[in-house]
Amino acid sequence: MQIVHHGGHTGVTGSCHQLFLSDTRSVLVDCGMFQGTDARKRNGEMEIDFPLDGVEGLVLTHVHIDHVGRIPHLFDAGFNKPIYCTKPTAKMLPIMLEDAMRLGITRNRQVIKVFLNDLKQLLHPMKYGEWKSLGGAAQFRFQPAGHILGSAYVEFDHEDERYVFSGDLGSRCTPILKEPRSPERADVLVLESTYGNRIHEGRETRLHRLESILCETLTNHGVTIVPAFSLGRTQELLFELNMILEGIGHKTQCNMLKQIDIIVDSPLALKLTDIYDSMQEFWSEEAHQVLSVDNQPFIFKNLVEVDSGADHRETVKYLLKSGRPAVVIAGSGMCTGGRVMDYLKAFLAKETTDVLFVGYQGLGTPGRAIQECSEGKCAVDLDRMQIDVKAKTYTLTGYSAHADQSDLIRFVEGIPVKPREIRLVHGEEPAKTILAEKLTSLGYQVTWQESAT
Repeated sequence: MQIVHHGGHTGVTGSCHQLFLSDTRSVLVDCGMFQGTDARKRNGEMEIDFPLDGVEGLVLTHVHIDHVGRIPHLFDAGFNKPIYCTKPTAKMLPIMLEDAMRLGITRNRQVIKVFLNDLKQLLHPMKYGEWKSLGGAAQFRFQPAGHILGSAYVEFDHEDERYVFSGDLGSRCTPILKEPRSPERADVLVLESTYGNRIHEGRETRLHRLESILCETLTNHGVTIVPAFSLGRTQELLFELNMILEGIGHKTQCNMLKQIDIIVDSPLALKLTDIYDSMQEFWSEEAHQVLSVDNQPFIFKNLVEVDSGADHRETVKYLLKSGRPAVVIAGSGMCTGGRVMDYLKAFLAKETTDVLFVGYQGLGTPGRAIQECSEGKCAVDLDRMQIDVKAKTYTLTGYSAHADQSDLIRFVEGIPVKPREIRLVHGEEPAKTILAEKLTSLGYQVTWQESAT
């Protein structure tokens, strides 16, 4: 078997890998959208720039847009082969891609309807651990990755070789899903490296910091804006906010927390939260324990759900006028679009505003610019508007859905026999460099490709 990368190997986004089973047969692993600097290097071009001859299927690790966002372009290029994924992924994929198409490709309802019908015809949902034959001596299966609901790493067997694609691995701090277990074997491991140079703060630390930030919002009578991915991060935040408000988390004697408005302004996040709630069979033991005493772990008394565009606009106006403290969770996670942009434009220049980042901010995205520019030190460009940043910014790395350096090394070390090659992908150059050094010092053969200039 051989691998050709079509994205995600020189940066963080656009993951797409082609695994050749022979000279004429291959499958794709993911087909994601480029974002931030990765997109600019391609001049925003998302077209499929490689031939599809001999491609017999698409295997998806999970439904984040940087892993599935180019599927509409794949269809435009003539792809009509099976799309294999886990059952939760199959349920969420049409919702995610419909939203992505409306935001970035077309708002033509008929075009979107035809695409979604074609997509559903090609979907082949699979159970974790179930082997699927690709013909000849080739087969593959999904194993839980703990990143988001339905996420998986993929094991490919062909004759006497096994290639493993990690997709995105979850952090040990993820509150809802089970931690990934290392594969029983991997001759070649294609490993993500997003946080290959960092160690996340612990679960208790992040809960305490989150509660402290909420208390500061109350004290300042300001607004805390949380740019959050609709899938994964939003559900984790709701789960832990519920714990804090019920007094399960750390106590900061901030009794007014139960009066603060916590606003989820994202139709997509609300739909996906319902799916999370309906798929409790994939939850961790801790989540089931919480469920035993709280049958609605994503819902609490002072939660405000904003769905329609009209309600969104009214909510922004209301917060500007009332001065009422509030926490707003809205997409997109990297501030590249979506409803969070209206809140940022309205409140970034206010000293009473806090911006709380709970996920990775890609190089070249507005989220990264805000993250690195706070408290009046500079301005950022949002939708061609220059806005002075007077808000305070915080980053809770413990909420990252990605494994940190220690998680990644633990995953590798858990493989009984050392892989003959570990190929690092899905990471910025410093992260890949440091992770490669760590793994090399442990006796592993590590390769990776430098970022394109």
